[in-house]
Amino acid sequence: MTRRKKSRSIADKVTIRTGRRKDYKQWRHENPDEVTSSRRYTDKKRQQRKLQAERKLARQESGQKIAIHPDKPEQKDD
Repeated sequence: MTRRKKSRSIADKVTIRTGRRKDYKQWRHENPDEVTSSRRYTDKKRQQRKLQAERKLARQESGQKIAIHPDKPEQKDD
């Protein structure tokens, strides 16, 4: 007797109609409003984006300041 391969896919675990992967894909396509990311996943992604923004700001502030047009006199808008 052969062992079944362990699958991390949720499609195999969901039993809609026949429980086949094709049926699950079709159900997801027909009901996009019922398919949402888990709260844990969205919280994780939100946290990652916050950290990424903080790192980007830190890089910008620690970077070298350069004068774009040092010899050009400043113009005032009137």
